[in-house]
Amino acid sequence: MLQVQHLYRSFRGIPAVQDVSFRIGAGEVVGFLGPNGAGKSTTVKMITGMLRPNEGKVLFEGRDIREDMVGFRSVLGYVPEEAHLYTYLSGLEYLQLVGRLRGMEEDVLEAKAMGLLKLLALDGWQHTPVSSYSKGMRQRVLIAAALLHDPKLLVFDEPLSGLDVVSGRLFKDLLEMLAAQGKAVLYISHVLEVVEQVCSRVIVIAKGRVLADARPSELTSLMSLPNLESVFAQLVQQQDTRIVAQQIVEVMQSHA
Repeated sequence: MLQVQHLYRSFRGIPAVQDVSFRIGAGEVVGFLGPNGAGKSTTVKMITGMLRPNEGKVLFEGRDIREDMVGFRSVLGYVPEEAHLYTYLSGLEYLQLVGRLRGMEEDVLEAKAMGLLKLLALDGWQHTPVSSYSKGMRQRVLIAAALLHDPKLLVFDEPLSGLDVVSGRLFKDLLEMLAAQGKAVLYISHVLEVVEQVCSRVIVIAKGRVLADARPSELTSLMSLPNLESVFAQLVQQQDTRIVAQQIVEVMQSHA
């Protein structure tokens, strides 16, 4: 469904993404992992069409997304890492705006918006300005907006940020059902336990390059490590955090 082919992007001559390639099929939830500065955000911006690659292509159902960005965005649902919303709008007004921009019919839009707000426990706040919402509530509005038009491809960038335990559990169940409906899902997160639970495959990126692309169980088995967190640390050659933590405490307590 989604094919990322040899993406390359640099900023002021410094490569941010180098020869990144992968694909996501219908019904797959694929985790996309990497340390800060690995190139995840740049890759996501190219996939969603917000950034043009210097080299390479993003194909959806065999077609370069650049050939018809309006058409591509009509099948894309995206939850960005930062909840940038029009805070003077209410939750309902924000969903109405998103739906109208996508060309949805008014009666369908109204029914879907009201239904999603109720199911995401926001119906009591539907007429309240988003400026009054908590971080978790804003995140739920973004999730509703991404699902509103029944997209084929979903990109979730740290979607659990700010969500409480119940909302987080609901979202994990939702991911499974979206996959069962044949949606293709790219899931970006630092919460490796959740990635291990919900993702059929995991792509690990560091320094702008893909280091691994396999099932979580295959990665842990191949590297003879107990969990995905250990695999991730080994692949990206993270420093020993316990040693660093000890050194931080020593600096805190020093009197020099």
